[in-house]
Amino acid sequence: MSHDTISATRITETTTAGLVTGADHLAARLAAAGATHAFGIPGGEVLALVDALERAGIRFLLAKHENAAGFMAEGLWHATGALPVLVATLGPGVANAVNVVANAQQDRVPLIFITGCVDQALAESYTHQVFDHQAVLRPLVKASFRAAPGTEDVVAEKAVALAKRGRPGPVHIDLPISVAEARTTRRGPPATPLTQPSVPADLTLARELLAGARTPLVIAGLDLVNQGGAAALDRFLTGTGAPLLTTYKAKGLLPEDDPRVIGGVGLSPKADAIIRPLIEAADLIVLAGYDPIEMRQGWRNPWPADKRVIDIVAEPIQHGMHGGSLLLEGDVGAILTKLAAGHTARSAWFGREPAAIRRIFRAAFAAPSAWGPHAVFETLREVAPAGTVATADSGAHRILLSQIWSCDGPRRLLQSTGLCTMGCALPLATGAALGSGRSTLCFVGDAGLEMVLGELATLRDLKLPVVIVTLVDESLGLIALKQRQLGLKRAGVAFGATDFAAVAQAMGGHGVTISDRDSLKHAAAAAFRRDGFTLLACHIDARSYEGAF
Repeated sequence: MSHDTISATRITETTTAGLVTGADHLAARLAAAGATHAFGIPGGEVLALVDALERAGIRFLLAKHENAAGFMAEGLWHATGALPVLVATLGPGVANAVNVVANAQQDRVPLIFITGCVDQALAESYTHQVFDHQAVLRPLVKASFRAAPGTEDVVAEKAVALAKRGRPGPVHIDLPISVAEARTTRRGPPATPLTQPSVPADLTLARELLAGARTPLVIAGLDLVNQGGAAALDRFLTGTGAPLLTTYKAKGLLPEDDPRVIGGVGLSPKADAIIRPLIEAADLIVLAGYDPIEMRQGWRNPWPADKRVIDIVAEPIQHGMHGGSLLLEGDVGAILTKLAAGHTARSAWFGREPAAIRRIFRAAFAAPSAWGPHAVFETLREVAPAGTVATADSGAHRILLSQIWSCDGPRRLLQSTGLCTMGCALPLATGAALGSGRSTLCFVGDAGLEMVLGELATLRDLKLPVVIVTLVDESLGLIALKQRQLGLKRAGVAFGATDFAAVAQAMGGHGVTISDRDSLKHAAAAAFRRDGFTLLACHIDARSYEGAF
């Protein structure tokens, strides 16, 4: 999509007199906050900004769509911790990015979204492509700022602080052309505030609840991932004898071959039914950074009102999904560490109920001998090197994959779990591969891939080793499944066949069409040795998902 933009009147340059542009001030603060790359599609309104970002050492990377650019920024953040930055020009550029901004809000991503805009005086009489960016974005962001002369660095610092505070989320900066281009004097470096992990002063009641528990259960979620609390969770489980359930985004906080890990829950009714007895038998549930935005309707009020529940969160939110006995706000890992200190496990589980449910859980999602999505995921798990980061698009394949795929560390299965948007997996994998320099695995349905086919060209241009596994069934499998379950006529879910292997070849990659385990095993092994991208088009029967999850 091309953008008809208003050309900037000029692009100012750094001068020998020590003058810099307003965009330079903003870029310098983003670099100081850890930004290494910015993603987007430039227009005349952001050319000064793109120039300033490059001078600040922030590499600007061109995507084919702003929505994909935002997911690339997120993928890079997961891989390296670099501040995710998305840049869009006014009008259609902003509108194209609304989906990924909503995803950043619901999936807790500290995305800095910078948009170019015309000056207010011009906007009063010039309406081409002009609408109120802030009005559109305010419901989706933690804050929206419009930079004014002399405030560029302050606005950037406020935006970064808000994006990272508590539960991370997107923050928007509208940057007028004249502010971006205006020459100003250099300013000093930003202040570096000292922050300490926050822990409630009084943990007496929490310790009493923990001391009285004989069958404790931990449900860990996204807050703990974002705060880097895996080691603290490990110590807490050891100290309490509690088994672990995780949300999908929290898979891998502990390696899933650890016998204390039951599995990921929240989206598959089949999985949720298996672990229900564990929730019922627990006399204390510890929610460790659990964010119910990942969970489906079956997780509304999942335990009775009198169940003892300690809810440890990065930031309280009035979600209404569940009740609890005690709410603790702050650094989730630090709170777990404090609670575990000096606690002696007196668990009555003795591994019996959790171990039995763990066996049932894994058997329920074991791959049948027949070719299908189970076989695809099982084969790729065998072939993929240890530590491989995988991404999953939305659809039937994601639900099944999230039960089968075993993660050996956090942030190694990236997906959209709050918004559940299609078209995210390929750009997420692009950003992750850019950050890690290693082969990244992307699972996507044929409909999801067709949404973002242009980003194969981005992969080609960046020369990134992404292995794309496309589940080809020529339908919107999950929606078709729901139609059948509701007894509705099949409509709006079928589409024609695309030769994805040929498309991959035409766009500078390697493509293979696959319909059996052996072919997939050999093609995948070769793909992980290849420098560029590979697309493995795995043809399956959509009916394979019936009863699978």
